[in-house]
Amino acid sequence: MLKIGVLGAGHLGKIHLRLLQQSDKYELVGFYDENQENGAKIATEFGYKQFETIAKLIHAVDVIDIVTPTLSHYKCAKFAIKSGKHVFIEKPIATTLEEAEEIITLAQEYHVKGQVGHVERFNPAFIATKNMIENPMFIETHRLAEFNPRGTDVPVVLDLMIHDIDAILSVVNSKVKNINASGVSVISETPDIANARIEFENGCVANLTSSRISMKNMRKTRFFQKDAYISVDFLEKKCEVVKMKDAPEVPGDFDMILQNAEGIKKQIYFSNPEVQQNNAILDELESFADAIINDTEPIVTLEQATNALRVAYQIIDSMEK
Repeated sequence: MLKIGVLGAGHLGKIHLRLLQQSDKYELVGFYDENQENGAKIATEFGYKQFETIAKLIHAVDVIDIVTPTLSHYKCAKFAIKSGKHVFIEKPIATTLEEAEEIITLAQEYHVKGQVGHVERFNPAFIATKNMIENPMFIETHRLAEFNPRGTDVPVVLDLMIHDIDAILSVVNSKVKNINASGVSVISETPDIANARIEFENGCVANLTSSRISMKNMRKTRFFQKDAYISVDFLEKKCEVVKMKDAPEVPGDFDMILQNAEGIKKQIYFSNPEVQQNNAILDELESFADAIINDTEPIVTLEQATNALRVAYQIIDSMEK
């Protein structure tokens, strides 16, 4: 078992602590939280070992799980990597591209592995459909959330939209060609609502909308490709696939047949791929353990997370222009 320590015991940090304690692949050594009073309360309530300093925790483990505010990701990752420890970093990987790229360089220099917490890659609805997504040419995403002060220290693009940016980049095998975006600040100092249009070199277009002041929560993505439409509901963990194939010569009474202007007939059929329910956060953490033990590439690499951050900043730049 890999010895692991958690940096940060806020809302998400407490979830990581609970799941790591249940894991068969990690031994949870303890945690460090900058707010010592909060840390003491958590240690008393749940029995986790609280460390007085980051250095002492890093010295005691093989892996560091960084669940601190984004502004401190780089500092924590740099300290851990230079100590020869593998790092799991919550998304986004860092505050700036320069920080993210230095994390990559350091991980290579010190021969340690890193993974970033783009948890939607482990969403069971996305897993159930990912192999069916083949060369999509139009993608539409809506990620809407009710207002929560937590997370408003960064633009909605880095808080919410980056989930969809990463998921899209993982299925579109093409470079970004052009980005146009707009955003509105309603309650925060940075945009709370954002819309972005990403054009890829292969002709694919992705239209992304994110809001953190919605009246309801929604996390849906639709993929359109030749002869297929795939819908993924990340929130409800459901998916639907609509496909078209050449119509049979003698259709059945209940077959849905469409005929285009050229007289070509197509049959429409629906399927709901089986979704294997899981705990996505536990799965991403344990997949990192597998990558370390088996010396394989993590599912969400530092480079992939940096690419998602790069696109996120291109969107933010477009909004500012």
